[in-house]
Amino acid sequence: MKIIVCMKQVPATSQVEIDPETGAMKRLSSNTRTNPYDLFALETALQIREKLGGTVTVLTMGPSQAEIMMKDTYTMGADDAVILSDKKFAGSDVLATSYTLAQGIRVLKGADLILCGRQTTDGDTAQVGPAIAEHMGIPHCAWVSEILDVTKDAITVRQNLEAVTQVSEMHYPCLITVDKDMCVPRLPSYILKKKTADRPVKYLTFDDLPDQNLSRYGLTGSPTSVARMFAPPAKDSQVYLQGNAEEKANQLFQTLLSKKII
Repeated sequence: MKIIVCMKQVPATSQVEIDPETGAMKRLSSNTRTNPYDLFALETALQIREKLGGTVTVLTMGPSQAEIMMKDTYTMGADDAVILSDKKFAGSDVLATSYTLAQGIRVLKGADLILCGRQTTDGDTAQVGPAIAEHMGIPHCAWVSEILDVTKDAITVRQNLEAVTQVSEMHYPCLITVDKDMCVPRLPSYILKKKTADRPVKYLTFDDLPDQNLSRYGLTGSPTSVARMFAPPAKDSQVYLQGNAEEKANQLFQTLLSKKII
């Protein structure tokens, strides 16, 4: 079983900088962390490998600072890590990002199963995973909350959709995006950290990709852009309730009722 997990570094703070000309986030200007949802995807991949055997390769697109995150995946059990890094990829939106990742997966000779986190905490689009599958022409299921069965031929999953719960069986190759709380991501292993200390992180650039059409990548290949990004304004207003317990309970009820919370 060959498994590829797509992961991403996201800002670790709401204080981010935006390029005034391109509208793109300056990722080198802020502290970063691993996208939390992607840790569930990695754990799912590792559990499947433990059951069926095979390899787990982690793939990301970003600057070289992503190497810290990729080495961390080694300490959790990943076999290989690959970074798609090139200035030509800068400013990519969902379409360009998913296309670049799909091209990277082709360079890696594809996979039986591709896993992504449900969404990222910076973009929150939840579109990159399904878009990768569409670029590659393979079946996919998003928002997977449980894996009901996995064999060497197919995977059966449960999806919690907006109005229904759906059970789907897909034959490989296919892609799933996993929801949070479907598993508990393991902690990094000190033993694996020592064993993998010298294991390199591989890099792919634009020149390595099969499609050399620049109009599909970066800002040029991005039909959407961010006009403005800002942290939600803080609300300092407080309400103090006066009286005995019964009077306070009634005031709280009336306040929630007036705000249409209940």
